[in-house]
Amino acid sequence: MSGTATGVAQGLVAPAEAGMRLDRWFKQHYPGLGHGRLEKLLRTGQVRVDGRRAKSGQRLDAGQAIRVPPLGDLAAPAGRAPARSAPSDADARLLRSLVLYRDDQVIAVNKPAGLAVQGGARTARHLDGMLDALRFGSAERPRLVHRLDRDTSGVLLLARTAPAARALTACFRGKDAAKLYWAATLGVPDRDEGIIDLALAKRAGAGRSGGEAVAADPEAGQKAVTAYRVIDRAGDRAAFLALWPKTGRTHQLRVHCAAIGHPILGDGKYGG
Repeated sequence: MSGTATGVAQGLVAPAEAGMRLDRWFKQHYPGLGHGRLEKLLRTGQVRVDGRRAKSGQRLDAGQAIRVPPLGDLAAPAGRAPARSAPSDADARLLRSLVLYRDDQVIAVNKPAGLAVQGGARTARHLDGMLDALRFGSAERPRLVHRLDRDTSGVLLLARTAPAARALTACFRGKDAAKLYWAATLGVPDRDEGIIDLALAKRAGAGRSGGEAVAADPEAGQKAVTAYRVIDRAGDRAAFLALWPKTGRTHQLRVHCAAIGHPILGDGKYGG
């Protein structure tokens, strides 16, 4: 969220908020803003989505920009991250060096392990805070349309325009995008390929390193499915797996690998 308590602010819809109603987005970000006042701001065109008038029940796409008019004391909800600052020269150079592909609509970035995609209470340095470095002369700031875990390296797609953000979000949501991950695991699965179908739920302190983690929960968890294939092995000590997540749950691949007794090497939270 950028802006000040007395001026117009702009909020960007996070990947996790895709599909959320606009009024629910305001309830989450501005819990003190009543529904009646929000409806008035919408009727008078003071709240806009990607520059267009909107309605409270409108469904949002990741990366969309929400214009938030001056809200006085309601403009800085407790617990929210501070306004975004410009990336340092070093971070800007780093991010540009990670670009794998760029055209007028999208940018593909080789995200390294250890770099968070979005900020949080304990995460001040993250890729979302550096995206101004990837404007490349465009008036629009690149937009996130999906995420990768902080400790996961891989290709991250960014949208350069609002239409591109909507198209990519629909692609990920509709499972039109094929995701392939590679991982080295402790030990070798009994079968060279298979399907892991195990529901997952968030649990405080479920991982070995504490904090929020995910655990198998066949009764109350959300459906999670991963296909895997053993590509190579080092005796019975380690395996190199190809992983195809069919759903997109938090820490899904890490928890699924641990659940079959072969956690990802180096993953301290889930036993690797």
